[in-house]
Amino acid sequence: MGRKNPLTKPFLKWAGGKRQLLPEITKHVPEFSTYYEPFVGAGAVFFYLQPKRAIINDSNKQLIMTYRVIKDYLDELITTLELHKQNNSEKYYYEIRERDRKPDFMSLSNAQKAARLIYLNKTCYNGLYRVNSQGLFNVPYGRYKNPVIYEPAVLLAINKFLNSANVTIMDGDYVDALINADKKSFVYLDPPYHSPDNTNFTGYQAGGFDENEQIRLRDTYKELTNRGVRCLLSNSDTSFIRELYRGFTIETVEVSRAINSNPDGRGKVNEVLIKNY
Repeated sequence: MGRKNPLTKPFLKWAGGKRQLLPEITKHVPEFSTYYEPFVGAGAVFFYLQPKRAIINDSNKQLIMTYRVIKDYLDELITTLELHKQNNSEKYYYEIRERDRKPDFMSLSNAQKAARLIYLNKTCYNGLYRVNSQGLFNVPYGRYKNPVIYEPAVLLAINKFLNSANVTIMDGDYVDALINADKKSFVYLDPPYHSPDNTNFTGYQAGGFDENEQIRLRDTYKELTNRGVRCLLSNSDTSFIRELYRGFTIETVEVSRAINSNPDGRGKVNEVLIKNY
């Protein structure tokens, strides 16, 4: 694939995004044939590495649909985003936000739905992606002076990368995305973080990711380890997580967090990187 394109980078703001941790994460990346990222989110690590062969997944179906639209329907996406950009206002924002509560939402094209997600993400309060228990986006308007709703050059770079590399895009359970991982693979796991008091941002979708899910993920991590698959995992620096992954290499990293539903979760916080190789 040649030299990496610096314009291939996240197109969304995302709670727990890894852009500022890239120097810490990438120093642990081994040689690999296939890259797996089963909680891809905004894809900071994926877009930085720009692997020739990858399997990415997220259980957030609207998010994954947006990746597919950038790959296959870029022109329609950009046309619709431009319309949102021209019309952006508080009143317009709430009109667009309410679309998924209307019966005709399903009749929108995937490009229109993807444009809506990007527009809401770039104009909502604090860049949160949060849904209520019905799975409906519920973040208020952000009142930014001149929000950058989209960057055509970034979307074009992502489109070219997704079409030139061998990238499989999935929207199911993370375990299903990892079925074929082997000793030549590298898996980066960035799940919803453990939050003992539920102040961390976990509302990407209805249902959440509780401690039982964290235990299931640890069991998957051990199973991958037994198969000889090299794995790197990010999570909160909590005693629960440290206990779950006892016996693996755990490195503490400090990170500044701007996106969190609770102000106490913003600012400098410790996270952990856990690796099995």
